[in-house]
Amino acid sequence: MGVKQFGARVTRFEDPALLAGRGRFVDDVQLPGVLHACFVRSPFAHAKIKSIDTAAAQAMPGVRAVLTAADLPGAMGRDRIPNLMPNPVIKIMRTQHALAPDEVCFVGQAVAVVIAENRYQAEDAAALVQVDYDPLPVVEDCREAVKPDAPPAHSDLADNIACDVTMGYGDPDQAFAGAAHVIERQFWMHRGGGMPMETRTVAARHDPLTGVLTVWSATQTPHLGQRILADLLSRDIETIRMIAPDVGGGFGVKAPFYPEEAVIPAVALVLGCPVKWSEDRRENFLSATQERDQYWTLAVALDDEGKILGLRGSMLQDAGAFMPWGMVLPFIAGATVLGPYVIPHFRLKAIVAANNKVPIAPVRGAGRPQAVFAIERLLDHAARELKIERAEFRRRNMVRPDQMPYQPGLVARDGKAMTFDGGDFPAGQAAAIKAAGYDDFPARQAAARAQGRYIGIGVANYVEGTGLGPYEGVSIRITPNGKVAVATGATSQGQGTRTSLAQIVADRLGCTIEDVVVTLADTAGFPMGFGAFASRQAIAAGSSAHTASLEVREKVVQLAARALGLPPDEIDVEDSRATARSGNKPSLTFGELARMAQGMPGVSFPEGQAAGLESTAYYYPPSYAFCNGTHIAEAEVDLSTGAVTLLRHTVAHDSGTLINPMIVDGQVHGGTAHGIGNALFEHMMFDADANPLTTTFQDYLLPTAPEVPMCEVVHIETPNPLNPIGVKGAGEGGAIPSPAAVISAIEDALSPFGVSFTEMPLTPEKIVAALREAGAYDKPTAA
Repeated sequence: MGVKQFGARVTRFEDPALLAGRGRFVDDVQLPGVLHACFVRSPFAHAKIKSIDTAAAQAMPGVRAVLTAADLPGAMGRDRIPNLMPNPVIKIMRTQHALAPDEVCFVGQAVAVVIAENRYQAEDAAALVQVDYDPLPVVEDCREAVKPDAPPAHSDLADNIACDVTMGYGDPDQAFAGAAHVIERQFWMHRGGGMPMETRTVAARHDPLTGVLTVWSATQTPHLGQRILADLLSRDIETIRMIAPDVGGGFGVKAPFYPEEAVIPAVALVLGCPVKWSEDRRENFLSATQERDQYWTLAVALDDEGKILGLRGSMLQDAGAFMPWGMVLPFIAGATVLGPYVIPHFRLKAIVAANNKVPIAPVRGAGRPQAVFAIERLLDHAARELKIERAEFRRRNMVRPDQMPYQPGLVARDGKAMTFDGGDFPAGQAAAIKAAGYDDFPARQAAARAQGRYIGIGVANYVEGTGLGPYEGVSIRITPNGKVAVATGATSQGQGTRTSLAQIVADRLGCTIEDVVVTLADTAGFPMGFGAFASRQAIAAGSSAHTASLEVREKVVQLAARALGLPPDEIDVEDSRATARSGNKPSLTFGELARMAQGMPGVSFPEGQAAGLESTAYYYPPSYAFCNGTHIAEAEVDLSTGAVTLLRHTVAHDSGTLINPMIVDGQVHGGTAHGIGNALFEHMMFDADANPLTTTFQDYLLPTAPEVPMCEVVHIETPNPLNPIGVKGAGEGGAIPSPAAVISAIEDALSPFGVSFTEMPLTPEKIVAALREAGAYDKPTAA
């Protein structure tokens, strides 16, 4: 009998090679005669380029070429990289050039590229490229950027306001006018990066015999890259092949199309030689997109029972110097701030400001960690003022299952009414409370305080829209050797996509999982796709795999029934063979059936039989699929140093029907670690002239194993009614509510001193400063 694969804790196919060091990343692609690139980057946050002198660099040993914007082919030297998410509300539709032709707008922007026989020679020569800059006024802080007299982030701008939009519904002013209580706070969330283990890497080779330009890139979106590259190079898209092999983490940072991804293929065309560029870590700090920097003012109106009557406020988003993904972050944040709560009236004014820092684009969570931090911290403070227990306060305001499908009142980013299609938010919070021992915590806290220890507990909820369109496709073909070839436009950045798709195919088609061979992220393997972002792979590619598998299964049944002389309903398909249900149960393997489906020269097929056992299916998500969850964190704070020790972290997570619970566990654990880093450690810092101050891991801290407790994960499975396999996204959920839960726990631990925290990261210095301001060190309990 066949083993059920869908829903099983199947060990990931990807892991044996990765753990043995046999993964194939872009830097492992060995191209004969390859040349190496080093980019010349601006040391100024804002300046005009008066001239570039490449003579000294050109004369260096091993140097093959030094190129500026004027040397790039096609439209690449003059046109900006296309905006991936245009929107009519965007006032400043500004993206980068492949190489800056006349003006730089952040430290690290590429102005030239040196090509040499090895990276050492390229680095040495790059240092000799003389760029004559004329420095321009700099705007570093988005709060300063929105002022009328602020210097423009780009010299041709009238102001720095990239977007000014108000989102909302109902009549919040009336709700606030009649409220028994109004609580308002201001919040700030740091700027940080995705910091994948593998930095960005690009290699390119042009084959003059076939005319094909092959590009290997550590990207989450190879099909998008192929289309953009075809536009910039003015080439037929069929002459460009883009491949994303193993990708060592992305977290959103590798989703945009970068200037380097344009320049390296262009240089390969110009020189007629393979070219490779591997980003060093300092370059990653200087030029890979970042996120998170937002300033919120948020107020909630409440009745005497703690029911939310309305929510209103403003949000200021730092956009950096360019907007490769348009305005998705403020729109996502504005929708996410509603949380899993019934909020009858809502208004948020969102302003996005350009400045002279590294461009902003989505990092894991994409605006949601900021929004959840704002609403969950606000609810903590409201519960404290109304003297209602924090979890109970949230429960009173949650959307109930009997209200589903629930429409809060907003129009979502995809232009459709934002709709919570299912889920049980109160049950999820209750499950987390039970697993965390939340109700017993006051006794544990009292016992710890009697020992001079300060421990606290925090809770945070979230709802996340996942699985965005427009589509993803999967092709399935049974080959003559009995293998099942699966190709898709989906990509992997380490989340186990190959394993998950193989499980779906094996289960729906009726083959052994060992027979499934999956090709990902190769534009030559599958013609159209969008890739990994917005927690969409399981939904979009998984649903396509489900449909294509069933269609191939039906072809197997029909062919086997014809070959065995039986009606189709007498055929079973499992373990990669079709078997008769009765008699002596004759069977045909997938390989035998595939060879039959190929036909013989000069012999016609029987009526109704088609060539091959294959099918291609596309799934078009109709709207968001909303996952949700609750995080509960326990923390201990050392009063003398401000050091925080995380004792426990519990998660109740609903990502619909689980394809592989072990993979989902890994995604939740990894996302939680990411959120802990956001909460306590990570902060990209700049001086007043927009010079980055954190360009190594000595300055920019990440959590390591001792700082991250093991998560206890409870799965709440409410199937998603919008797709045929009932799944919801899972990749970002861990990162979204964990900062709010962690900082809530710290605040609870220090509640005897009345301190309050409304920003992240919350460093030991900030904790000590807050305690000192509260007079904590003057009290005997702090001795």
